[in-house]
Amino acid sequence: MSDSVNQPRTFEVLTAAPVRARRKPRGWPNEEKERLIAETLLPGANVSAIARAEGLDPSQLYGWRRKALSSGLVAPLTETAKKEVKFARVEPVASSAVEIVLGDVVVRVGGDIESDHLVKILRAVRKA
Repeated sequence: MSDSVNQPRTFEVLTAAPVRARRKPRGWPNEEKERLIAETLLPGANVSAIARAEGLDPSQLYGWRRKALSSGLVAPLTETAKKEVKFARVEPVASSAVEIVLGDVVVRVGGDIESDHLVKILRAVRKA
């Protein structure tokens, strides 16, 4: 043991570079977000591929898309959206009942229905 005390020793000095500060998040203009969200709502669109092509994390684009859909300002295209739009002819009738045609659904309500209740009914029909 005493021999190892007097032996020359070598030391390795390790140097460390400071850890880089977290990169500042990129500020995406609203127009750019809207363009990307619209692109993801097209039929057959691959959200992850669109995000990666723009240098964006897919989870971020999914978050923007979820927020836009939940706001109600944006709706995905569906097969029914591709159908021809038909206009209804309105004929005044001396009746207290109101008939509303939404696609294949007919909603008949009394003329004395409260507007808030009618809005809830129409939203439920639209979601179905």
